[in-house]
Amino acid sequence: MKNILFLLFSFAVAQHARAQPAGLGPALTQAAAEHKQVLLRFSGSDWCIPCIRMEKEVFHDSVFLRFAQAHLLLLNADFPRQKKHQLPPAQQAANDALAERYNAAGAFPLLVLLDAGGHVLRRWEGAVAPARLIAELDALSPKAP
Repeated sequence: MKNILFLLFSFAVAQHARAQPAGLGPALTQAAAEHKQVLLRFSGSDWCIPCIRMEKEVFHDSVFLRFAQAHLLLLNADFPRQKKHQLPPAQQAANDALAERYNAAGAFPLLVLLDAGGHVLRRWEGAVAPARLIAELDALSPKAP
């Protein structure tokens, strides 16, 4: 039974990891093709307590994940501080470029909702509860004609 649960958990994590586009350009292209928006998340995965809490309470919440799958592309720009969690140089450079463009103030956590053209639709600074985030994202989601 433990092995089955482990396999299911591993599959879910792999699916979640695979769902993230390779960068902003591919995310915007995919968003345009799928008529979705991009939710860009700035996090400090190993030092920012509100970021860590949001990771658990929002980005692993089944209701949020179902909503995101239908309406969003999730893109995470992580800025870990511990040496053992450092990102590859290319990923760090990509995250730095995202921060320069969308998070010049260096706020953590920060969520930025983008349209397929890369324009900012809404920003959330600080921790946000899943239900509130879904409601606000839903209100900003393009509705089918």
